[in-house]
Amino acid sequence: MITDPIITPLIHLPKLPVYLETLNAFYAEEKKKRLAFYDWLTEEVKAEFIEGEVVIHSPTKNQHIEVCGFLYRLLSVYVDMHDLGSVKMEKALIRLTRNDFEPNICFFGKEKTAVFEKNTLFFPAPDFVVEVLSKSTEDRHGGIKAKDYALHGVQEYWMVDAEAEMIEQYLLEGDEFKLHIKTNDGNISSRVIGGFTIPVSAVFHKEQNVLTLQKLLTT
Repeated sequence: MITDPIITPLIHLPKLPVYLETLNAFYAEEKKKRLAFYDWLTEEVKAEFIEGEVVIHSPTKNQHIEVCGFLYRLLSVYVDMHDLGSVKMEKALIRLTRNDFEPNICFFGKEKTAVFEKNTLFFPAPDFVVEVLSKSTEDRHGGIKAKDYALHGVQEYWMVDAEAEMIEQYLLEGDEFKLHIKTNDGNISSRVIGGFTIPVSAVFHKEQNVLTLQKLLTT
């Protein structure tokens, strides 16, 4: 029995066959565009495929780059030290059912990491994703990306606001994310990466980042 709140009303419509034909034609065209996107994509381009459209990313501010680098450094060092899997940054193309995303930072546990090869180009849904907000991408990070990551089983999602020095931590409940913590102070702990706890300030300030890195290396 179909109980989906979107599909159920359509079942009773006389024009259901017409709607199905229209949707099938639309999706077939979208798949053609996606294949063309793969043929066009090069290592020099940072782009995503979202709902049938190619989204090319413009250069980002120094603040955005530094915040990504600070958090990536802490995550990658911790994960490598404890042999927990792998952390990717920026250019890992995450291939989901309909969309292709390039998150700022993502973590894969050991099971998924084990199947990666030197020539791997398309990556599965990560276990943990970080997106650093910018004015041009804020709506997508909190909208289609969050929904799609959740539907594909990403367990934890951080949205980082570099200007406000704020981190929003979302945890997967069912097939959607629920806000767990929104903070610009104190410590934050990952639920997916066991034992990974850092000061929020270490994501935004070089001095605190270095101190936190030193602690991670000696514990």
